[in-house]
Amino acid sequence: MAIITLTTDLGDRDIYQAALKGSILKLLPEVNIVDITHSVAAFNVQQAAFILKNSFYYFPDATVHLIGIDTVYNTDTKYLAVSYKNHYFVGSDNGIFSLMFDADPDEIVEINIMQDLKFLHFPLADIFVKAACHLASGGKLSKIGLPVTSIEKKMNLQPVIEKNVIKGAVIYIDSFQNVITNITKEFFNKVQQGRRFVLYFKRNETINQLSWHYNEVPEGEKLCLFGISDHLEIAINKGNASGLLGLNLGDSVIIDFE
Repeated sequence: MAIITLTTDLGDRDIYQAALKGSILKLLPEVNIVDITHSVAAFNVQQAAFILKNSFYYFPDATVHLIGIDTVYNTDTKYLAVSYKNHYFVGSDNGIFSLMFDADPDEIVEINIMQDLKFLHFPLADIFVKAACHLASGGKLSKIGLPVTSIEKKMNLQPVIEKNVIKGAVIYIDSFQNVITNITKEFFNKVQQGRRFVLYFKRNETINQLSWHYNEVPEGEKLCLFGISDHLEIAINKGNASGLLGLNLGDSVIIDFE
């Protein structure tokens, strides 16, 4: 069965999500629509990229991922359809693809499907849906657009190394209020090389060991671990780490190795 996933900032209160799904089902009644999230903060490309980057590969090959972030009509914005690691992505050329992908896409086209003026303010339910349904039906990228060799570039905030110290930052806070940093497991292991460490963050809080799971410490105690995204998380077992520890997006974290 064809699969189309949805990652948007449409929320759950208005008609927009229903309009999007209804438009898909009109064109492709048998498709399996999967909501990744509709709770991305409005126009927050970085947040959407983090969520999709860490979730798309759980889906079968040939899944189509429709990205509804910053899609309002603009004469300067391109709409792209992209092939990457046997998946398809449809979204605006607003930097999200450069934030999501660790390598160059396999194929990129600028979508040239005619815009229905009725949906000029909401191309997500028109151009994006038509492109996604075409790909979900087994259609080729070349039939819906012209080849593109470059995309809008944005850079993720990267951790830095200074002597025996990693300086990182908070890049995401999940719905459990776990605090996710930009320090990946691969990066951490490369620097650590088996050494002991102390993790420093706001309010002079420290953690000096990694946990395998959240329940490894008593309820209410803080911990750090590498979560499902393979990024270093700061959490409180059955607690609100962001609120209780005063950690917000962009805040610094420091790991000091012996």
